[in-house]
Amino acid sequence: MSTENIDTENHNKLHRGLKNRHIQMIALGGAIGTGLFYGSGTSIKLVGPGISLSYLIGGVAIFFIMRALGEMSVEEPVSGSFSHYAYRYWGDFAGFFSGWNYWFCYVVVSMAELSVVGIYINYWFPSVPTWVSALIFLILITLVNLINVKAFGEFEFWFSLIKVVAIIAMIIFGLLIIFFGLGNSGQPIGLSNLWAHGGYLPNGLWGLLLSLVIVMFSFGGVELIGITAGEADHPKKSIPKAINQVVWRILLFYVGALLVLTIIYPWNLVGTTGSPFVEIFSAIGIPAAAGILNVVVLTAALSTYNSGLYSNGRMIYNLALHGSAPKVFATLSKSGAPFNGVIFSSGLTLIAVILNFLVPGKVFMYLMSVATMAAITNWIMILITQLKFRRIKQEAGEVGKLSFKLPLYPISNYVTLAFLAMVIVLMAYIPDMAYSLYIGPVWIIILYIGYKLRGTQTQKGD
Repeated sequence: MSTENIDTENHNKLHRGLKNRHIQMIALGGAIGTGLFYGSGTSIKLVGPGISLSYLIGGVAIFFIMRALGEMSVEEPVSGSFSHYAYRYWGDFAGFFSGWNYWFCYVVVSMAELSVVGIYINYWFPSVPTWVSALIFLILITLVNLINVKAFGEFEFWFSLIKVVAIIAMIIFGLLIIFFGLGNSGQPIGLSNLWAHGGYLPNGLWGLLLSLVIVMFSFGGVELIGITAGEADHPKKSIPKAINQVVWRILLFYVGALLVLTIIYPWNLVGTTGSPFVEIFSAIGIPAAAGILNVVVLTAALSTYNSGLYSNGRMIYNLALHGSAPKVFATLSKSGAPFNGVIFSSGLTLIAVILNFLVPGKVFMYLMSVATMAAITNWIMILITQLKFRRIKQEAGEVGKLSFKLPLYPISNYVTLAFLAMVIVLMAYIPDMAYSLYIGPVWIIILYIGYKLRGTQTQKGD
C-alpha cells in the first residue's frame, strides 16, 4: 500500500476540530515551556547576561527549521507530519526512524515536564513528595487527551494564554523595576547588571557556545505546529500565520524576558534548583509576584506535557497506518482520538514518576539531555526531508505552485544543519548531557533492528 493511499483512506478519520485560534496559541505555547522557565537557570550560569544573545542565535535556526516544515505542511496537511513526509520523499526507513524518534523525544520531554511539576508544587506544599504531584497531573492530562481534539485545543489555548499574558506582564513589571524602582523603594535598578559582574559574556565565547545546548532544548516543541496540520480546519491559512510569528515570539518571550531578568538581578546569583523567574522575584522582595509566576511555570510544564501527549498519540497512529507500529494503534475512538496511542504514551511517562520517587531533584537535567539529542535529530530529519521534497517538486516542475517556501533555500538548510551538528559536538562538554551522545547511537541501532524486524514492509510513496 502506498503512503498516498494511506493518507486518503485513513487521515480523514481524524477530526479537523482545531480552529485558527487553537493553532496560533498551540504554536505560541510550543515555544514557551519548561526550557525557558526552569532550564534557563542552567544556561544563565553558563553564559551570564549574554543569555539573550544565545536565544537570538538559536531562534534564527529554529525559524529556518519551522519554515522547512511549514513548506511541506501547507502543501500536504496531514497528521504524522514530518514522519509522513520522510516516508514519501526520503524512504521507508527514514519515515520509520523519524516517526519513532519524534515519539521517543516527546515521551522523554513529557517525563522531563512531569519531573519538575513536583518542584513547583513544593513552592506551596513543601511536604508533598514530587512523585505524588507528577502522578496526579499525569492522570488529569491523560483524561483531557482522551476526550477529543477540541478538548485538547481548548486546554492548550488557555494554558498558552496564561503563559503569554504572564510573560508580557513580567516584562512590563520588570521594566518598571529597572527604570522606576518599583518594589525597590523607588530606586531604579538601571542596566548595570548587564556588565557589572564580569561583563556581558563573563565566560567568553565558549560560555556562549555551551549555552546553545540548553537553549535548543528550550525550543523543543515548536514543530508541534506541523502535527496539528492534520486536524486544523483551515491549515493553508493557519499554519503559515503561526510559523511566521515564531520570530517575534522568540524576540519577545525569550530574548525580552531573559534580558529583563538579567538586568534586574545579578546573573551570578541565579540558582539552578528552581525557576529563575520565581527565584528572582522572591529575592527582590516581591513574594506575590513570585507566587503568581510559580502558577505560570506550573502551567507551562502542564502545557508542554499536554502537547507532548497529544503529538505522541498522533505520531504513533501515523506509524501504525504505515505498518511501522502495531495495528492496535491505528484505531480511533468515536470522538476521533487515538485512544490506544495516548494510553500507551502516557503509561511510559510513568517512568518519570518512578524516577522522581527514586532520585528526586536530579531527573530534569538527565532527561533534558536525552530529549535535546532526540529533538536535534528530528530537526535534522526535517531539513534533509525538505531538501528532498523540494528537489522532487523541481523535477516535476511544481515549485511555482508552492505557497509557503523556505527562505534562502538551500543555503538555509545547510547552514542550519551545520549549526545543529555543532550543538551536538558541544553536548560532549557539558557533563550532565555528554552521556546522551552514547545513548544516541544505541537508539539508532535499536530503531534499525526494529525496522528490520517489523512484520510488514511498506512501499515508498509515489
